[in-house]
Amino acid sequence: MEEIYIPSTDQKNRLHVVIWEPEGESRAVLQISHGMVEYTERFHAFARFLNQSGILVIGNDHLGHGKTAGCAADLGYIGAGKSRTVVDDLYKVTAFAKEKYGELPYFLFGHSMGSFLARRYLMTYGEALDGAILSGTGFTPGTVLHAGRLIAGWLKLIHGERHRSAFLKKLSFQGYLDRIENPRTENDWLTHDPAIVDRYNADKFCTYTFTVNGYQTLFDVLRYIQNPKHVEKTPGNLPIFLISGAEDPVGAYGEGVKKVYESYRASGISDVRMRLYQGKRHELTNEIGKEDIFEDIKEWIFSHVKSCAGSRKSE
Repeated sequence: MEEIYIPSTDQKNRLHVVIWEPEGESRAVLQISHGMVEYTERFHAFARFLNQSGILVIGNDHLGHGKTAGCAADLGYIGAGKSRTVVDDLYKVTAFAKEKYGELPYFLFGHSMGSFLARRYLMTYGEALDGAILSGTGFTPGTVLHAGRLIAGWLKLIHGERHRSAFLKKLSFQGYLDRIENPRTENDWLTHDPAIVDRYNADKFCTYTFTVNGYQTLFDVLRYIQNPKHVEKTPGNLPIFLISGAEDPVGAYGEGVKKVYESYRASGISDVRMRLYQGKRHELTNEIGKEDIFEDIKEWIFSHVKSCAGSRKSE
């Protein structure tokens, strides 16, 4: 595993980038867009698994996350550009990887909030990809989104954009434990694996409260990607694989994921697939039995490596 820094498109910060290279020849590249209040290195086991099959994995910590955040005060603070800047940063990593590793088949993996950002990426930079995997994504009802934006705007006006609101956090995660009998911790909704949950709860990069600006970034990207006119900007020939735990509250236990799937189908995307994993929660790459999910993702990638290789050969 290699760690480097490259400039953010906000022209202020440096992006912490992690690279996992296979020992032999690389056959494809997978870029990771991690979720809210986490960081790229949490995908280490997933990346090492893919390395064994020749898939190079790269990802950056978003602004306000992990080692990209310059200090504790910056954790959960994105900045003035909100989701557009974070998406531009993702593409900057794409451009970096393509220049460094050549024109290998290139895929984007977005998890949770990272899947929301990935969905916006597809609308702007989708032509740079050979496929996208969206894990733990969802759909937020318009009334809920509108209320969240109003509350965040009011909190910014009263307390400033760096304010950390326990109320806004509670509102955002309310109900996530409702279907879990006798939860041990407030984060049991992430995975059935108690060791992963305990590690998450003890990690300084996973236990801070988002700033008001961070929540405005979240609401900003949700509002953008759920607009049908913006969904139509996603390339119609881009393969998309939606995966989610059937016990994931972020995806409304599958119902929100189905809405995203249907929105892509309605916009004319021809190759979109959805799989709900029974008995799995939010973090599929950290679930018990994750190796089977890793295998499914690897097989999907290689099924499209073959198709895009054939397309390039015919050009």
